[in-house]
Amino acid sequence: MKLDILVFAAHPDDAELSMGGTIAKFSANNFKVGVIDLTKAELSTRGNTKSRSNETNDASKILKLKVRENLGFRDGNIKITNETLNKVVSVIRKYNPSIVFAPYFNDRHPDHIDTSNLVKRAVFSSGLEKFKTLLSGKPQKATRPKKIFYYMQTYLFEPTFIVDISDYFEVKMKSVNAYKSQFHNPKIKTENTFISQPGFLDYVEARAKFYGFQIRKKYGEPFYCEEDIEYNFGDIL
Repeated sequence: MKLDILVFAAHPDDAELSMGGTIAKFSANNFKVGVIDLTKAELSTRGNTKSRSNETNDASKILKLKVRENLGFRDGNIKITNETLNKVVSVIRKYNPSIVFAPYFNDRHPDHIDTSNLVKRAVFSSGLEKFKTLLSGKPQKATRPKKIFYYMQTYLFEPTFIVDISDYFEVKMKSVNAYKSQFHNPKIKTENTFISQPGFLDYVEARAKFYGFQIRKKYGEPFYCEEDIEYNFGDIL
């Protein structure tokens, strides 16, 4: 299946938290969207791989994803090796997306940085005919997405563009809350993590409001591109 959009994330729930509204907007406008999680988040303080998998399935249905795969890399140990690079290149060639999204390349979580670097290299390598990969034992054709865009996680950046998600913020939060093991619940008697603090989901909404205000909308999600993007006056006329 050819996809329009392919989103890479280090852990299940990263895509939802960072760009769930944009994904929902793409899906609602009949774009084919897939998410590739690199790890099963097996090092997470809360939940386990089975509960996380069930939560991921629920979130994927809410966002109406066409594809969701997990590459099974080691949580906390994402590296650029021949094996990991080949797997990411292979999945890019498999779905042949026009646009790839990846984590911004500076963040508090090293896995997010490592995912960003790995995906950038894979996007480049996927266009090299002499970089050979196989799918079900058959050679894959070289293909390269048109653009790679980076989404915001913890550390802020100056956006290249902001997507209006005002009509899709509730869908985003529904997909986020599908990961019920990960966020604040006074009944869960374990140590609070960065994202299970009582105010974390309030922060997610506040940030969406902030970036929405920058474009005179209610909610927005920011993105960065290392390349210049052509601006079309028809977008606002």
